[in-house]
Amino acid sequence: MYLGLDLGTSELKALLLADDHRIVAVARAALTVKRPHPLWSEQAPSQWWQALEEIMAELRGSHGDALAAVRAIGLSGQMHGATLLDAAGEVLRPAILWNDGRSGAQCEELTRAVPRLGEIAGNLAMPGFTAPKLLWVREHEPGIFKRTARVLLPKDWLRFMLSGEAVSEMSDAAGTLWLDVGARDWSDELLAATGLTRAHMPRLVEGSEVSAQLKPELAARWGVGNGGAVPIAGGAGDNAASAVGMGLVEPGQGFVSLGTSGVVFVSTDRFLPNPAQAMHAFCHALPQRWHQMSVMLSAASAVSWAAKAFKFADESALLAAAASVAPADRARCPLFLPYLSGERSPHNNPNAQGALFGLTHAHGSAEIAYAVVEGVSFGLRDGFDTLRLPADMPLREVALVGGGARSIWWGQLLADIFQVPLTLYAGSETGGALGAARLAWLADGGAVAEVCTLPPVKQQLVPSSEGADGHKTRHARFQVLYMALRDQFR
Repeated sequence: MYLGLDLGTSELKALLLADDHRIVAVARAALTVKRPHPLWSEQAPSQWWQALEEIMAELRGSHGDALAAVRAIGLSGQMHGATLLDAAGEVLRPAILWNDGRSGAQCEELTRAVPRLGEIAGNLAMPGFTAPKLLWVREHEPGIFKRTARVLLPKDWLRFMLSGEAVSEMSDAAGTLWLDVGARDWSDELLAATGLTRAHMPRLVEGSEVSAQLKPELAARWGVGNGGAVPIAGGAGDNAASAVGMGLVEPGQGFVSLGTSGVVFVSTDRFLPNPAQAMHAFCHALPQRWHQMSVMLSAASAVSWAAKAFKFADESALLAAAASVAPADRARCPLFLPYLSGERSPHNNPNAQGALFGLTHAHGSAEIAYAVVEGVSFGLRDGFDTLRLPADMPLREVALVGGGARSIWWGQLLADIFQVPLTLYAGSETGGALGAARLAWLADGGAVAEVCTLPPVKQQLVPSSEGADGHKTRHARFQVLYMALRDQFR
């Protein structure tokens, strides 16, 4: 039995995986985000720990025998968050999250300081990454910066609490702008540019390696492991973990994720940076594997916002209203720019904002709902177009994952806009937690071919040529609208 813990933005999820690939149990605890100022996004790490305590108590009550049989733990989590600890290991301030946009000026500063940044880190400096956040803290909270002895990513803070060890792994570390992504090691040059050294960084392991051991007192309190040592795998950032969970670890395999953020992810067997278009090149969770990834900051979260703002009962009701708009009527719908939290790929613009364009008296809630879902889909298509795979690494397979994947209608819309088949696999909604559990299995001696299998196919969404010209026309107008408004967002 293996335990996967996935620390997301909106919830902490735990999954128990048997060694015959059965998902034995899933437990969740909700998390909240604080936005005390425009562009800010923070969480208190104490909230993460409280959520974990709740989940483990729930699992012990409902699946105590399975918990007792756990042989290893894996971790997955939201990337890029800056969790600052003092010399005693105490948290100094709320964690600054991946979708925090306050450090735009510090990104420019870092780019000037290290002209080779894209070559080393494989990415442009963006406010979402960890390094610019530390530059912001150094400038605006110098007392906190001076007391900072260790910087940990969110899931790695959980590891620190679980084990007492400060450890990270390659996929999550690649999202800090402190890692030499090709060499899979910290870059002294990039650390120095933010006033830090290797002493501030956790030790690095591969995601499938043992990183630490669960504290005996926690194992006893939660009933984990039957009194024996319980290793903790290196784990992975959320998207790399989702890929492992879906078995998408071979070159040319990838997915589109409809989560809080939107992601297009493709596994590769080499380091292939394309920072000019804000495409991310990160390490994968397995040794000597990398991946390309485009990220939009508001995907399913834009649908959640619209459901609340326009008085739909919930997101499902909004999606049902959007689906009610006949294909022939879509051309008269407004256009929606989904940049509610700025944007990464391909614009790298923390100041980008959302917009509804072309509203008339003829438009009702259904047309607005369609515009929102279509706008998110167009943003994902823009990210998809930034991927640049070499000729010897064709795109082999694209899965559809994340909470938004529960809507077959939205999945079909995406397939039609991308003009690429999308595969829905069983259990795709548990991707990050399942990937964490699989990495625990690998750390316990499992083989990749045995552990990282593809789940059963639920459905394949084949793109329709009907209406393709209409999607192209509206997508082109969507792109023109962003360019026309770009300077107004400042």
